[in-house]
Amino acid sequence: MADQPVLLTQSGLKRLEEELRELRTVKRAEVAQSIREAQELGMAQVDGQYEEAKNQQAFLEGRIREIEKMLELAQIIDEEAAHASKEVRVGSTVTVRGPKGKPQAYQLVGPAEAAPSEGRISLESPVGRALLGKKRGDKVQVTTPGGVVEMTVVSVA
Repeated sequence: MADQPVLLTQSGLKRLEEELRELRTVKRAEVAQSIREAQELGMAQVDGQYEEAKNQQAFLEGRIREIEKMLELAQIIDEEAAHASKEVRVGSTVTVRGPKGKPQAYQLVGPAEAAPSEGRISLESPVGRALLGKKRGDKVQVTTPGGVVEMTVVSVA
């Protein structure tokens, strides 16, 4: 199976590059120091601390490889075109009104930078899939764990 492009906004790309820099420079040094300290403690305490430090190192190196692969496959979202579009597309900021009548704004992004608590939802999420291609005034129904929710698109930017 071919590698899929990783859709990123410009700010999402910068966040990943910064995280990668931090992991390579600061975090690698911290983990290496933890391993050295565990080795210096001697055999009585080395097992648990050493094992924990090695697990941290494995997790860190895995995350570095994951970010490197995402950056290799990165495809930058044309946010200007998305903001100019009248229909919801990746990069658009869409405001919807739910059943409680309170408007909620979301930016539709690729899965790699989805953060619902920050208003960035994945185009692969149920809400993202339902909103994709919709225009102002359109109604969408989204199946959630709590049941079907109906939303109205208030604006697309």
